[in-house]
Amino acid sequence: MRTREDIPAPGGRVSVYRHAGLVRVTHWINALCVFVLILSGLNILKAHPALYWGSQSDFADPWLRVSDWLRHVPTLPTMRDLATGRNYHFFFAWVLVINGAAYLAYGFWRRHFARDLIPTRAELGAIAEVAKEHAKLHFPHERRYNVIQQLTYLAIIFGLLPLVVLSGLAMSPGFDAIAPWVLDFFGGRQSARTVHFLCAVAMVLFIFVHVALVIVSGFKNNIVSMITGRYVVVRAPTNAPTTSPAEAS
Repeated sequence: MRTREDIPAPGGRVSVYRHAGLVRVTHWINALCVFVLILSGLNILKAHPALYWGSQSDFADPWLRVSDWLRHVPTLPTMRDLATGRNYHFFFAWVLVINGAAYLAYGFWRRHFARDLIPTRAELGAIAEVAKEHAKLHFPHERRYNVIQQLTYLAIIFGLLPLVVLSGLAMSPGFDAIAPWVLDFFGGRQSARTVHFLCAVAMVLFIFVHVALVIVSGFKNNIVSMITGRYVVVRAPTNAPTTSPAEAS
């Protein structure tokens, strides 16, 4: 099968193989896990809708009280059930960790990060121009991720998600007994809980922006590419390189 070769598409465009199979599978598993984790996390937060810094809870003076708006948001399960919410949260948290570990192993093994996500000097130099095009809602369909996509994905993969996992582990007494340095890193269990919440908020904001850009930049093309791996782009000049991001995978 020659599935990774370029295929001509209507309008002088070309269908390229952009997303490798394991990248697509881990993407959808990750999407499911994050969806359940956010809704079950809100259920857990409802049990005590206040956040603190340090090791202890100062009930009279929380850093942030979220009870006013929390009652209006959906949760999983839908009723206030702390035990079930925790079960959902812990199970899908470990699925997320295992799925993420598989993605990281693949990314380093097949040089996915170095080849597709680390921007070149020229791409970094063009970041202002790319930002202007985004502001105009102009999203050229190209083989390679643009520099804003690259930097955002790197920040999520190597920054936000590890921080979510570590702050979650820091709230576990069993894990703290094995690795007390993690709790010390956050400055206490309540601080870890607050960081975990802030990371979740950042993740929700990323999801909203990500889904919005998927829609406005070509919903069908983006969704099909994350199912089949193929993405339709403007045909490159004949003297331009033709290696797609996933072609060497």
